[in-house]
Amino acid sequence: MPNWGGGAKCGACEKTVYHAEEIQCNGRSFHKTCFHCMACRKALDSTTVAAHESEIYCKVCYGRRYGPKGIGYGQGAGCLSTDTGEHLGLQFQQSPKPARSATTSNPSKFTAKFGESEKCPRCGKSVYAAEKVMGGGKPWHKTCFRCAICGKSLESTNVTDKDGELYCKVCYAKNFGPTGIGFGGLTHQVEKKE
Repeated sequence: MPNWGGGAKCGACEKTVYHAEEIQCNGRSFHKTCFHCMACRKALDSTTVAAHESEIYCKVCYGRRYGPKGIGYGQGAGCLSTDTGEHLGLQFQQSPKPARSATTSNPSKFTAKFGESEKCPRCGKSVYAAEKVMGGGKPWHKTCFRCAICGKSLESTNVTDKDGELYCKVCYAKNFGPTGIGFGGLTHQVEKKE
């Protein structure tokens, strides 16, 4: 059937797509407003789209639905993804878990092989490699890597440590730096020695 005067049909809403609002992907046309991930509805562009047959997805949802499954196939370097995608309406075939005998689970063998995870000095919880930031010779969570006084997020350029706590340079200078006239501490009085 001929297409009189209109453009191609949108792959999502099936309405006419005119050239001014057209995005092409995988040989199909879409409205700019219809170019969304079919699972999570996130807006897509040419760098974030992954197509499978007639469906379009963001790269994360595409990986969850069509990517490799199992231990070691996380969503980034050094992570184990336990997200099943159920909140996005994705369903996966789960392989049955092998039965473990009670005699083989020995916690001391586990810690000897993998080591005990380091603890964050601020919250006391385990710090894993994907979220570890080093400061003052200790591992910290990225969210715990903040000034102990003002709560400002810290970086390697503005962090100082004292007695196992982290401080921004401003708070460190105010609380532990030199005081007296000429050091910005005008509220402190300096005793005169006679």
